Amino acid sequence: MIDVSDAAGRPLRLKCENMQPAGAFKIRGAYNMVAQLTAKQQQRGVITYSSGNHGQAMALAARTLGIPAVVVMPTTAPAIKADGARALGAEVIFAGTTSLERRVRAEEEAAGRGLTMVPPFDHEWIIAGQATLGLEILEQCPGASAVVVPVGGGGLAAGVALALKLRNPGIRVIGVEPAGAACMKASLDAGHPVTLPGTSSVADGLMAVRPGELTFEYVRRFVDTVVTVDEQSILEAVRWTFTRAKIVAEPSGATSLAAVLAEGMILPPPGSGPVVAIISGGNVAPEILGELLTTSARVRI
Repeated sequence: MIDVSDAAGRPLRLKCENMQPAGAFKIRGAYNMVAQLTAKQQQRGVITYSSGNHGQAMALAARTLGIPAVVVMPTTAPAIKADGARALGAEVIFAGTTSLERRVRAEEEAAGRGLTMVPPFDHEWIIAGQATLGLEILEQCPGASAVVVPVGGGGLAAGVALALKLRNPGIRVIGVEPAGAACMKASLDAGHPVTLPGTSSVADGLMAVRPGELTFEYVRRFVDTVVTVDEQSILEAVRWTFTRAKIVAEPSGATSLAAVLAEGMILPPPGSGPVVAIISGGNVAPEILGELLTTSARVRI
């Protein structure tokens, strides 16, 4: 965790999950689940469907434990994420552009090959692994007044909020989604999980069209509010982390910071503790990072 209060002009800490093995928080949940499988399940192998970061994390967990791994990615997956999964020993299959399409393909492969599914967010073991991040925040910044977390399918928000609220019910937990991929906010407004007809955002890791059933319930119970940010704010947050905090964040990872930097969106009460923004990942190709840093237009990653 780094203190960027001087640069931000307000009490602010960044929890830098972009520095985790495989470049994102996803290793927490993926390893927690893969390590708990039976010996027979591990021998047969594991499979997941992922836009990239969870796939790399599962591949790393599987390689560490000597387990075969398959990752189903969207046809639009950034090359750096697909190449990363392959470099970690996983077989990569491309299918569709939405989380539902790649889930269907992964389920077909699992059934036909006897593989165990390691879902990207909607499983108790995945959520429990992500919850360790919340516990670390409490240890590293016990006086935090609020924690801001990116939301895609909801696994990170569910786990972090669960850990924080059970230990400190007074701490605020704020979820942030891209305006073009706000499936959790739409579901909370409806009172039940809903499926969006489509999503669009530079934050490729937050483009789930539907939250998980479990993650929705945890978010509804433990997250105080879910807000949205536009594309320009996300791009500005990527630039801010690079130029002011001297770290690399992919757009999905910087979405939480985008909400913090937005004027008046998330302000701690006077005299309260700092806000903690989770930088959830940093897997972005150098050439794409260059585009993100030098243009105000939306770029495809």
